Amino acid sequence: MSGSLRVRVTVTAIAVLLIVLPITGLVVKAVFDAQAERSLDSLLTGRAQLAQQLARQNVAPGNLVRRVDADGVRVTLILRNGRQLGAPPIEAGGNVRQVKATLQAGVQTKGATLMLSADTSLLADASSRLRTVLLLSGAAAILITALALAIGMRFALAPLDAMTGLARSIAAGRRGGRLQPERADTELGRTAAAFDEMLDALEGAEGAARRSEDRMREFVADAAHELRTPIAGLQTAAETLIQLGPRAASSERGQLELLLVRESRRAGTLVSDLLELSRIDAGLQLQLTQVDLHHLAESQAARLSLVAPDLDVEVDGIAIVTADPERLTQVLANLVDNARQAGAQAIQISVTPAGVMVEDDGPGVPPEVRDRIFDRLVHSPQSKGAGLGLAIARGVARAHGGDLTVGDRADGKPGAAFYLRLSHPQ
Repeated sequence: MSGSLRVRVTVTAIAVLLIVLPITGLVVKAVFDAQAERSLDSLLTGRAQLAQQLARQNVAPGNLVRRVDADGVRVTLILRNGRQLGAPPIEAGGNVRQVKATLQAGVQTKGATLMLSADTSLLADASSRLRTVLLLSGAAAILITALALAIGMRFALAPLDAMTGLARSIAAGRRGGRLQPERADTELGRTAAAFDEMLDALEGAEGAARRSEDRMREFVADAAHELRTPIAGLQTAAETLIQLGPRAASSERGQLELLLVRESRRAGTLVSDLLELSRIDAGLQLQLTQVDLHHLAESQAARLSLVAPDLDVEVDGIAIVTADPERLTQVLANLVDNARQAGAQAIQISVTPAGVMVEDDGPGVPPEVRDRIFDRLVHSPQSKGAGLGLAIARGVARAHGGDLTVGDRADGKPGAAFYLRLSHPQ
């Protein structure tokens, strides 16, 4: 893979020529030799047929010899009385190709013997010259091909050089460059287009990673800020208890101990929520089973009747779904607690096979912040939490293949409506 593509293509092309040209030359020479042999045989046979025709026309022997004579053909006519006309006879064999015929007509030529001889050394010379021409032209073709490839490959591989230069510029930190091929229906065009698509994906992933890193840094900073308050409260209460010592009044000590419990619980809840979010990010493992949504909603209504007796909670609808009951309980508890903390006096929980809708008569959620309230560490002034509950609830909903959104109430009255949609794999 490390060899030069130009050298490899050039060497391959020359190697192919070195194989093809000799084979082609041998085939051409064999065809030439065979065709020359056939042509010579045809010439001698044709001259003999011409002599027979002239004899039938009663042409004189001398005239017949002159008319049958041709370049490269030696004509000898031996009459019945032994008289010889034309060239002296020679023996066939070696470099001599000979055809004999007995004339069948003519007053003077009937019964005469006609000998037509041809020197095949001329064919051998022509074959030798052809071989020389083929060798020289083959060598010239190889040399010209090598030079043409050396020059042509520079232009043919220019797109690859552009890809290499672009890849090196990107590796050096310069982003945004693209090949932008004029034609994407060729091999190099498709390669260049795929290269551009890869760069788009890489730069998009790099941008997403940077944004994710920025969000993570912001989240860590916000989490540290949120933890700072309960930790500071714990530290202050502990230091005060130490300073007061055993002489502290029981009421004052009780308040400080209550503060320690409350702040430690607040810090513990925040840490638990952060761990829960990390599990959601890593891929929440659900324990799917058949769940009665009406029963889960009734359980939350019963809990609220103990926590907030003045709060009116109604549940309607019946549905059995496949879900994780503990996770859905977590989501419903978060939704009804948020409604209670927002100042709602009545909560309506509607159950359907598609999910759950929780409506309240509180102040509602303005349209401009409806997406933002599901971000991490975002909470309203009325909220007593760290702003992770809705982020966790949406993560659980999406782990089920659904979502959690907020909008207006279906009846148009003031308040908020949270829609928990479920769509889990069967």
